[in-house]
Amino acid sequence: MPTTIEAIATALFAIAVLHTFSVPFFARLAHRNGPHAGVWHLLAEVEAVFGVWAFVLIVCMALLGGTEKAVGYMDTRNFTEPLFVFVIMVVAASRPILEFVDACVRVLARVLPLPNQLSTYLVVMSIVPLAGSFITEPAAMTLAAILLRDAYFRVSGRRRFKYLTLGVLFVNVSIGGVLTSYAAPPVLMVANTFGWDAAHMATHFGWRAAVAVLVNAAVLTFVCRKTLMEADKPGGDNGRPGVPWPVIAVHLIFLVAVVLNAHHPAIFLALMMLFIGFTEAYKRHQNRLMIKEGLMVGFFLAGLVVLGGLQHWWLQDLLGGLSPTVLFWGATALTAVTDNAALTYLGSLVEGTDEVWRYMLVAGAVTGGGLTVIANAPNPAGFAILKNHFPDGSISAGQLFLAALWPTAVAAAMFLLPV
Repeated sequence: MPTTIEAIATALFAIAVLHTFSVPFFARLAHRNGPHAGVWHLLAEVEAVFGVWAFVLIVCMALLGGTEKAVGYMDTRNFTEPLFVFVIMVVAASRPILEFVDACVRVLARVLPLPNQLSTYLVVMSIVPLAGSFITEPAAMTLAAILLRDAYFRVSGRRRFKYLTLGVLFVNVSIGGVLTSYAAPPVLMVANTFGWDAAHMATHFGWRAAVAVLVNAAVLTFVCRKTLMEADKPGGDNGRPGVPWPVIAVHLIFLVAVVLNAHHPAIFLALMMLFIGFTEAYKRHQNRLMIKEGLMVGFFLAGLVVLGGLQHWWLQDLLGGLSPTVLFWGATALTAVTDNAALTYLGSLVEGTDEVWRYMLVAGAVTGGGLTVIANAPNPAGFAILKNHFPDGSISAGQLFLAALWPTAVAAAMFLLPV
């Protein structure tokens, strides 16, 4: 039986999940500009949802057990992932990095025998998510979302196109990071425990994920070809002079250094301070840094860490009693309502598991990582970058779920092929 605080935490977690599905409702209330528009706007910020309810949990914990217990619980939480996502989002979204990635995308797009609008879109939806296996999934999500925003999302309307794109983007980023053992949060949480290295990931997960990503991107490009052909020709930077290559090189060094020190907050936060200083020194080559957006995403993930830390009483017992095939589908479904990294971590605590059970746990977790904004740590970053280009400045959780179903089915089909 759960303790009182565990029961409260689970109830608040359920409320937070329901809140994420209710964001469009609060957004419509905010746009009416009534006397409480500010409150409705706060409740419409999906990045604030889990942080707000996590605060409620800490208050309840302090009232029931005292402030020392509440503070002690916070001290035991690991906030490395929220901090890292914040830092990598700011660095990866800088103008020099974007110009470099955009140039790479255009070079790859010219190789394909397709019109530029189609080939660029295909590369952004496939190669950039797969690059997440090397630069980490949060960086890949940030880069892909900004490229999509600037090339395809700025035109109003296109509701169906935008939801289909977002659904495939979330799924492809979730599965695109499994070619290595360090880039995808749900893999990173279990790699050492399960003894999985890069070779294991490439042979067991990587090729399946790569095929699924390419199929999803190709099908989506074909389905949306008319809309894409109506878009402006991608590329360019509004006539501004290009960023000098030494500045781009320094930004790339910062990006690589942050990725290599992803497990060391003191180091990557220090790098962040140096990075901000460098951007101020060469401000003429910069756009506005996405510090506010990055902080909101970090706040979202931190709230998920706080609330998710008290869900093990039901998750671990549930996972331990499932057969491998049922586990795959169960992990896929559970990922939609809880972070997939937390899910795999709890699964790694189950004793007496075999290799097939472990494979199904991780495969299911990454397969379902695109179904909701809370399913995978990088999703809030893409959400924050693209949400203002949807009606009412918010993204419907229900429509995102429906848009992500078919690419999720493609990923499931690949991962369920005989091991």
